[in-house]
Amino acid sequence: MSVNAILTFLKNILSLDNAESEVVDIVDGKHAGAVVVARPDHCVSRQQVNENALKVLYRLRREGFDSYLVGGCVRDLLLGREPKDFDVVTNAEPEQIARIFSNCRLIGKRFRLAHVCYGRDIIEVATFRKAARDEKTQAPRLNKDGRLLHDNVYGTIDEDVWRRDFTINALYYNIRDFSIVDYVGGMEDHKAGLIRLIGDAGERFREDPVRMLRAVRFAVKLGFRLHHDCEEAIAPHAHLLAGIPPARLYDEISKLFLTGYGVQTFELLRQHGLFAVLFPATEKSLQSETSDFPKMMVINALENSDQRIADNKPVTLYFLFAALLWDPMLRRAKDKMVKGLPESNAYYEAASEVLTQQVRRIAIPRHLTLAIREVWNLQPKFHLRTGAKPSRLMAHPRFRAAYDFLVLRAQSGDVPADVAQWWEAYQHENEPNQRKMTQPPVQEKTGKPKRRKTYRKKAKNSPSTNPLLDAHD
Repeated sequence: MSVNAILTFLKNILSLDNAESEVVDIVDGKHAGAVVVARPDHCVSRQQVNENALKVLYRLRREGFDSYLVGGCVRDLLLGREPKDFDVVTNAEPEQIARIFSNCRLIGKRFRLAHVCYGRDIIEVATFRKAARDEKTQAPRLNKDGRLLHDNVYGTIDEDVWRRDFTINALYYNIRDFSIVDYVGGMEDHKAGLIRLIGDAGERFREDPVRMLRAVRFAVKLGFRLHHDCEEAIAPHAHLLAGIPPARLYDEISKLFLTGYGVQTFELLRQHGLFAVLFPATEKSLQSETSDFPKMMVINALENSDQRIADNKPVTLYFLFAALLWDPMLRRAKDKMVKGLPESNAYYEAASEVLTQQVRRIAIPRHLTLAIREVWNLQPKFHLRTGAKPSRLMAHPRFRAAYDFLVLRAQSGDVPADVAQWWEAYQHENEPNQRKMTQPPVQEKTGKPKRRKTYRKKAKNSPSTNPLLDAHD
C-alpha cells in the first residue's frame, strides 16, 4: 500500500471518529437542541486564534475538561476581524483551573474567574454559569426593578448560553472538533447582521440595563442593525441606566466613544433616549434652539477623536468629556458673570457644579476632572495676547490640550477663527517675532501731551504750612 493510500485511510478513520463523537455528544444531551456547525461550514480557523488561547484550550481538553472559545472572539473571527480578547469557557471550576496552570491567578469575589498569564497576554477562563434561582419560587433573584441580583452559580454549557445577552455573542467554538455550537440562532443573526437579545428584550434590559449600551455599541461597531424587539424596548427602559453604579457606566463610556465610531454612537444614543440619561446637562444644551454650537462642538470633538483613532494616534478621554460638558459649564459661568462674579471665579464655580452633577451619573476619575478644569480655565487666557502672557501660557503643561480645545471651539463657532489662527502662528515664530506679535498696539497721540505733575518731598522736620495744624500743635 502506498504512503498516500495509508494517509487517506487514516484521514477517513479520523473523520469517522470525529463524526461519531459529535453524534454521541448530541445524543447524550451535551448539545441537545443546538445546531452544530461543522468545520467545513464555517470560516473560523485555528490559525486565527491566539497561540496562548490555544494552549489553554488544549491543556483543559487533555485534563479531561470541555473547553470552548465564546463571545466576541468567535463573532469577530466569523467576520474576518482580529479579536481584541479571546475568552475561554469550561466545565472546570476555578480551583481546578488553578491546579492545572501554574501561571494562573484567580480574581473576583461574587464569581471567580481564572486569568492564565503568558507575560502581558492574559487569557480569561470562566466556568459555565447558570442564573441563580430563589429556593422557594425557583425564579431568578431580581430586585424590585427586575434587575438581576445574583448570577454566580456554576452550571453546564446548556445553561450557560441562556445567561448571555445577544445571540451573536452566544456562539461556542469547540476545540475538540473545531465546530461552532449554536443554541439560539446566533449564526443566522450573524449572517443577517442582526443584534437580537436572547429571550424577552424588556426582561433582559430590566435584568441589566447596561445591555442597552452594549446593543448600541455592537450595532455601530459591527455595522449591524437592532432587531425590532430590541429597538422598541430601549426607550421605555432607558431611565433604568440611572440606577447603574457610576463606575460601571464610566467603563462603558470608554468603550462607546474610544473605538473609532464616536459620531455614529452619539447619534444612536440620542435617537433612543440613552444619551439624555448619561449626560443630562449636555442633552439640555443640545435641545436649545438658540444656537447650533453645542451640537457642532460635540460632533467635531467626536469626529476628531475618530480620525485620531483611525490614524493610530492617542486619544484622551478627558478631552472628550471637556467637549461634551463645555456648553453646560459655559452657560452657568455666563450667568454668574452677569450677576457680577469675576470671570475666573465664575469659571471655577460653574466647573465645580457641572462636574459634580456629572460624576453622580458617570464616575469620572479625579485626575480626569482636574485635567478638564485646567483645559477650561485656560480658555479665557487665549484672549490675552500682549506682553509676557502668551509665553507664560505656552509654558503651561496643559497648553497643547487647551490649544486643541480652542481650535475645536473655533471650528464650532464658539470663538472667532482669528484667535486660533493667531496662536497657531505665534507657536511657530522665533522669539524676536513673538515679541513683536505681543507688543501692545500703538495709540495715536492727539493734542499736547499732558505735563506730568511732580511732587516735592517734604522735609522731615520742617514746620507745617497748614496754619490750623500749627495752631493745634
